[in-house]
Formats: sequence, C-alpha cells, structure tokens
Amino acid sequence: MNPERPRVVVCGAGVVGAAVAYYLSLRGVCATVVERCNIACAASGKAGGFLAFDWCDGSRLAELARVSFKLHDQLARTLDGDYGYRRLTTLAVTSGAEGRRRSRREPDGISWLDGPYLASSVLGTTATTAQVHPKQFTETLLEAAMARGSRLLIGCVEGVALTRGRVHGVRVDGQTLACDAVVIAMGPWSGLAARWLPLPPVSGLKGHSITLRPKSPISAHALFVDYVDNAGQRYDPEVYPRPDGEVYLCGLSDTSPVPENPEHVQPRPGASAVLQQIAGSLSSSLNGLQPLCSQACYRPVCDDGLPMIGKVPGISGAYVATGHNCWGILNAPATGLVMSELIVDGHARSVDLSPFDPKRDPR
Repeated sequence: MNPERPRVVVCGAGVVGAAVAYYLSLRGVCATVVERCNIACAASGKAGGFLAFDWCDGSRLAELARVSFKLHDQLARTLDGDYGYRRLTTLAVTSGAEGRRRSRREPDGISWLDGPYLASSVLGTTATTAQVHPKQFTETLLEAAMARGSRLLIGCVEGVALTRGRVHGVRVDGQTLACDAVVIAMGPWSGLAARWLPLPPVSGLKGHSITLRPKSPISAHALFVDYVDNAGQRYDPEVYPRPDGEVYLCGLSDTSPVPENPEHVQPRPGASAVLQQIAGSLSSSLNGLQPLCSQACYRPVCDDGLPMIGKVPGISGAYVATGHNCWGILNAPATGLVMSELIVDGHARSVDLSPFDPKRDPR
C-alpha cells in the first residue's frame, strides 16, 4: 500500500460509508464509494436520525457513542448545508387507546401531545439528545468528501480481488477496480462479503416508518412510546418531529429475509395504517393525516449486537464497518474517523476498537 495516498474503495454509500469517505478525505485520501442503487437508499435514508450522548453508558458501545455524539456537534458547525441537526428533549410516554389519562398538568411546551396517555418522563435533555435528517446528513457527508476529490460509482460489488492474501481490487459489474484497500460498509448486505472475505454473518432487522406533515409545526420533543391498543396489543413506536415540519414515526420490527436488492424492500401490508392510528391517538395534530411516505428498511445486526469495525482478519488491505443496529446514524462519525486512522496510520487512536474486532467470537 502506498502509505501516502492509498487507493481506497468503500463498498456502500450509506451513512457509515459516507463517513469513512469524508474522514479519509480530510487525510488527503480520495476514496471511490461504490453503491448499487443511490446514496442512503436503505436504512441511512429511512431511519429516525436520533442521537444520544450517554444512552450506551454501561455497555461496550459507550466510548464510541460519546465520541460520535460530540463529532455530530462538530460536524454541524463545519459542514456546509442544513441537514436538520438540532438538540431536543426526549420523553418516555406510556399511552393507551382506551382514553383514560391522569388528571395533571401537561409537560411544558408539548401541548400537541393531547391524546390519551397515562404518564410521561424525561429521558434526555438538549444536553444529551439530538437529531439529524439521516438522508440529508449522509448526502452532506458524501458531498463534502467528493468536494475533496472522492467519487461515487453506481454499480454492483461482486467480489474482492486478492493476491497472496492482499487486496488489489474490487470487482464491480464484471470489471476490476484497482485499489490498495477496501472497506465493507454495506449494512445488512455486508453478509454478502462473507463469500469473498473471512467475515462472520450480518443479518437485517426490518422496521417500518411513515412521515406526516401537520398543518402547524410541533415542538422539538422526541417520544419513545409504550403503546397498548384496544385489543391489548403492545407496540413501542418512536416519534421524531423534524425542523422542516415533518414528523417521523417508526416501529413494528420483524425478521423477514433481506432481499438481494435494496430497491426491493417494501413495507408489509397494514403496517403504515397501524402507525397512522398510533399517531392519531397520540396527537390531534397528527390525527387523520395521510403519510407523505410509507417505507421500510433493514438495520444491520451482528449476532452479539455489536458492530464490526476494523481489519478483516488474515487479509491485508481489507476492512469492515457494519452491524451498527439502531445506532448507525449516531455512531457513523466516530466509525468513519477511526476507519480513516486505521487505513492511513495503521491503528485507531480516537476509540478503542477491541470490542468491535471482526475476529471476536460473536456468541
């Protein structure tokens, strides 16, 4: 590998791949980002974009999350463009469709939460929780990398070319793209790379979401809801009002198989209607609104719930950054930073990557 300017191919133009390309570009390395469909075409474009500083404390994700939360604040002040970053207050809400609620004063500044809820409590303040619009954030990161010389290539990654255990190219649509290093950042499709490289499996957890646009903007309060419908069915939706006036609502996870093409991911029948009903029950401002979009996506998950971030064992020039589960948007900046350190310097300085070593036993 040329230690000054390695040729790097990043497989995947989701938020993690975009962050890797961005932080490499700050080190003078112009990566080629290969994506089958388009930028943020899967979970990175359909997630909630919720950020939390200390919610991973007590777990092996704590350092990664804290570093990344601070990087988000730094990026919001240095990147060009508005991608919906803001600090917000986060509430836990217990709600039921039976119409009962306690007689008490509503939480300050959240009059729009006027449905039949039973209790609420503060989970995070503007010091510890924030949000971005994930698709816009991903696009902004990649555009910043491309402004420094990186490029986006639309094509299907079909394999990694190796010579005596060393990467020398990536096969894209039948052609070999020469490189010194490859980063697998394909979300739940990173499991395909196990055909080419010694990597453990990556699966996908499907989630559904809708976006609504109320007539009047509603306050910056994220909601984590424990909701029980009239039939006694329990749901755990999340609600994120956005600065542009949209309200994002997600939930209804399942383990249906990941299709080979991200463009083939579709919401299951009836899922959007359930989310609409929950939204209308929580707030009259959301009641009766037709979704601007109804969508589904797969979050990448490793068997032990931790991401894989680091060097692929036994293969010189191969790296992986995937499996971030529900914290992909949060932890993308720190992941991109440490991957740039690994590739350029040979080791990570900003975060201890030992919990995320690809050769760990995930059981």
